[in-house]
Amino acid sequence: MMVDVTYQMVLSTIQTAGILVGIAYYIMTLNYTRKNQEMQLETRQTQLFMYLYDKWSSEDFQKKITELQLTNWDDYEDWNSKYGPSADLDTYSRMTSLGSFYEGLGVLVKNGQVKPELVDELMSHSLISAWEKIAPIIIHQRKKFNYPNMGEWMEYLYNQIKPIYDKQHPELAP
Repeated sequence: MMVDVTYQMVLSTIQTAGILVGIAYYIMTLNYTRKNQEMQLETRQTQLFMYLYDKWSSEDFQKKITELQLTNWDDYEDWNSKYGPSADLDTYSRMTSLGSFYEGLGVLVKNGQVKPELVDELMSHSLISAWEKIAPIIIHQRKKFNYPNMGEWMEYLYNQIKPIYDKQHPELAP
Protein backbone atom coordinates (compact mmCIF):
# COMPACT_ATOMS: atom_id res chain seq x y z
CA MET A 1 0.00 0.00 0.00
CA MET A 2 1.37 3.32 -0.93
CA VAL A 3 0.78 6.52 0.98
CA ASP A 4 0.43 9.69 -0.95
CA VAL A 5 2.47 12.43 0.61
CA THR A 6 0.73 15.69 0.18
CA TYR A 7 1.89 19.22 0.64
CA GLN A 8 -0.42 19.50 3.66
CA MET A 9 1.18 16.45 5.37
CA VAL A 10 4.70 17.80 4.86
CA LEU A 11 3.69 21.19 6.20
CA SER A 12 2.00 19.60 9.23
CA THR A 13 5.09 17.49 9.98
CA ILE A 14 7.36 20.53 9.75
CA GLN A 15 5.07 22.50 12.06
CA THR A 16 5.07 19.68 14.61
CA ALA A 17 8.86 19.41 14.46
CA GLY A 18 9.14 23.18 14.88
CA ILE A 19 6.91 23.10 17.95
CA LEU A 20 8.97 20.26 19.48
CA VAL A 21 12.22 22.13 18.83
CA GLY A 22 10.70 25.26 20.40
CA ILE A 23 9.61 23.33 23.50
CA ALA A 24 13.05 21.73 23.85
CA TYR A 25 14.71 25.15 23.48
CA TYR A 26 12.36 26.65 26.08
CA ILE A 27 13.14 23.85 28.56
CA MET A 28 16.88 24.29 28.00
CA THR A 29 16.54 28.04 28.50
CA LEU A 30 14.58 27.55 31.73
CA ASN A 31 17.23 25.16 33.08
CA TYR A 32 20.01 27.58 32.18
CA THR A 33 18.14 30.48 33.80
CA ARG A 34 17.51 28.47 36.97
CA LYS A 35 21.18 27.48 37.24
CA ASN A 36 22.24 31.06 36.60
CA GLN A 37 19.88 32.33 39.33
CA GLU A 38 21.22 29.74 41.78
CA MET A 39 24.79 30.85 41.04
CA GLN A 40 23.81 34.51 41.48
CA LEU A 41 22.12 33.73 44.80
CA GLU A 42 25.17 31.85 46.03
CA THR A 43 27.39 34.73 44.95
CA ARG A 44 25.20 37.26 46.76
CA GLN A 45 25.19 35.11 49.90
CA THR A 46 28.97 34.88 49.77
CA GLN A 47 29.26 38.64 49.27
CA LEU A 48 26.94 39.23 52.23
CA PHE A 49 28.95 36.89 54.41
CA MET A 50 32.24 38.49 53.40
CA TYR A 51 30.79 41.92 54.21
CA LEU A 52 29.84 40.63 57.66
CA TYR A 53 33.21 38.94 58.06
CA ASP A 54 34.90 42.23 57.20
CA LYS A 55 32.93 43.92 60.00
CA TRP A 56 33.66 41.04 62.39
CA SER A 57 37.38 41.05 61.66
CA SER A 58 37.73 44.82 62.01
CA GLU A 59 39.96 46.15 64.76
CA ASP A 60 36.99 47.82 66.44
CA PHE A 61 34.96 44.62 66.59
CA GLN A 62 37.91 42.55 67.79
CA LYS A 63 38.46 45.07 70.59
CA LYS A 64 34.83 44.59 71.64
CA ILE A 65 35.27 40.82 71.74
CA THR A 66 38.47 41.13 73.76
CA GLU A 67 36.94 43.67 76.12
CA LEU A 68 34.00 41.36 76.78
CA GLN A 69 36.33 38.49 77.59
CA LEU A 70 38.31 40.67 80.00
CA THR A 71 35.25 41.74 81.97
CA ASN A 72 34.41 39.88 85.16
CA TRP A 73 31.34 39.75 87.33
CA ASP A 74 29.79 37.40 89.86
CA ASP A 75 26.09 37.79 89.08
CA TYR A 76 23.63 40.14 87.44
CA GLU A 77 23.78 42.71 90.23
CA ASP A 78 27.57 42.76 90.10
CA TRP A 79 27.50 43.06 86.30
CA ASN A 80 24.97 45.89 86.48
CA SER A 81 27.01 47.79 89.06
CA LYS A 82 30.17 47.48 86.93
CA TYR A 83 29.00 47.45 83.30
CA GLY A 84 25.32 48.35 83.23
CA PRO A 85 24.23 51.47 81.35
CA SER A 86 24.24 53.63 84.49
CA ALA A 87 27.66 52.42 85.64
CA ASP A 88 29.70 52.33 82.41
CA LEU A 89 27.78 53.43 79.34
CA ASP A 90 30.75 52.98 77.00
CA THR A 91 31.38 49.35 77.95
CA TYR A 92 27.65 48.64 78.01
CA SER A 93 27.29 50.13 74.50
CA ARG A 94 30.17 48.05 73.16
CA MET A 95 28.64 44.89 74.64
CA THR A 96 25.29 45.79 73.12
CA SER A 97 26.91 46.43 69.74
CA LEU A 98 28.60 43.04 69.88
CA GLY A 99 25.32 41.32 70.74
CA SER A 100 23.49 43.21 67.99
CA PHE A 101 25.95 41.94 65.40
CA TYR A 102 25.32 38.34 66.43
CA GLU A 103 21.56 39.02 66.60
CA GLY A 104 21.57 40.13 62.97
CA LEU A 105 23.74 37.22 61.93
CA GLY A 106 21.35 34.85 63.70
CA VAL A 107 18.42 36.22 61.70
CA LEU A 108 20.37 35.76 58.46
CA VAL A 109 21.22 32.16 59.37
CA LYS A 110 17.59 31.47 60.36
CA ASN A 111 16.36 32.79 57.00
CA GLY A 112 18.93 30.81 55.02
CA GLN A 113 20.80 33.87 53.81
CA VAL A 114 24.04 32.80 55.49
CA LYS A 115 25.09 29.19 55.91
CA PRO A 116 25.78 28.11 59.50
CA GLU A 117 28.86 26.25 58.28
CA LEU A 118 30.43 29.54 57.14
CA VAL A 119 29.78 31.11 60.52
CA ASP A 120 31.28 28.05 62.19
CA GLU A 121 34.39 28.09 60.04
CA LEU A 122 35.29 31.71 60.73
CA MET A 123 33.43 33.04 63.77
CA SER A 124 32.46 30.13 65.99
CA HIS A 125 34.92 30.61 68.81
CA SER A 126 34.11 34.27 69.44
CA LEU A 127 30.36 33.66 69.13
CA ILE A 128 30.43 30.73 71.55
CA SER A 129 32.59 32.50 74.11
CA ALA A 130 30.53 35.71 73.86
CA TRP A 131 27.20 33.91 74.30
CA GLU A 132 28.44 31.76 77.16
CA LYS A 133 29.77 34.88 78.88
CA ILE A 134 26.66 37.06 78.54
CA ALA A 135 23.87 34.46 78.47
CA PRO A 136 23.23 34.69 82.23
CA ILE A 137 22.88 38.47 81.92
CA ILE A 138 20.50 38.25 78.96
CA ILE A 139 18.41 35.54 80.60
CA HIS A 140 18.15 37.62 83.76
CA GLN A 141 17.14 40.71 81.76
CA ARG A 142 14.48 38.74 79.88
CA LYS A 143 12.77 38.06 83.19
CA LYS A 144 13.47 41.39 84.85
CA PHE A 145 12.22 43.52 81.95
CA ASN A 146 9.57 41.08 80.67
CA TYR A 147 11.37 40.96 77.35
CA PRO A 148 11.34 37.23 76.50
CA ASN A 149 12.89 37.60 73.06
CA MET A 150 15.89 39.67 74.15
CA GLY A 151 18.95 38.14 72.53
CA GLU A 152 16.88 35.39 70.92
CA TRP A 153 18.71 35.44 67.59
CA MET A 154 22.14 35.39 69.18
CA GLU A 155 20.97 32.43 71.25
CA TYR A 156 19.53 30.82 68.12
CA LEU A 157 22.86 31.32 66.34
CA TYR A 158 24.73 29.85 69.30
CA ASN A 159 22.41 26.82 69.30
CA GLN A 160 23.06 26.31 65.58
CA ILE A 161 26.82 26.73 65.72
CA LYS A 162 27.75 25.05 69.02
CA PRO A 163 26.84 21.50 67.89
CA ILE A 164 28.84 21.96 64.67
CA TYR A 165 31.80 23.26 66.64
CA ASP A 166 31.59 20.44 69.21
CA LYS A 167 31.43 17.82 66.46
CA GLN A 168 34.48 19.27 64.73
CA HIS A 169 36.42 19.68 67.98
CA PRO A 170 35.59 16.75 70.28
CA GLU A 171 38.88 17.26 72.10
CA LEU A 172 37.54 20.56 73.48
CA ALA A 173 34.33 19.12 74.90
CA PRO A 174 33.99 19.45 78.68
